[in-house]
Amino acid sequence: MKKATAFWDSGALVPLCVRETASGPAESYLRKYAPVVWWGSSVEIHSAICRLHREKEIMDPGKKGAIARLALLGRGWREILPGDHLRDLAVQLLDEYSLRAADSLQLVAALTWCDGRPAGKSFICADKRLSTAAKAIGFVVHELP
Repeated sequence: MKKATAFWDSGALVPLCVRETASGPAESYLRKYAPVVWWGSSVEIHSAICRLHREKEIMDPGKKGAIARLALLGRGWREILPGDHLRDLAVQLLDEYSLRAADSLQLVAALTWCDGRPAGKSFICADKRLSTAAKAIGFVVHELP
């Protein structure tokens, strides 16, 4: 049986690479939903892994394992590529919602994935502001702790 797909924000994918409180719920969602991500997700996740390493929350072996898990995840996800239309729509969303630039790009990628019809589409998220905007637009949001 084929898994359903869901859009995953980058922050929701980090717990799949690094063990943390949200890892259990994230793993549960991964069993149910194949990830769709925006083009910059791997950079954002790698950045989070490096930050955790710099802050000594993970050591060298943990960083190496996290990067290996990220590479494995990346082989299985669908990626929404950047483009002028996405950039222009992301700018518009910044006027409407309280989002950071990268979150706006993720939300636009999610809208692109569902052809602008978010009703009934799952969005897995670890960021409150992004969750709020995704709900307002019409996605079914699954929030990670």
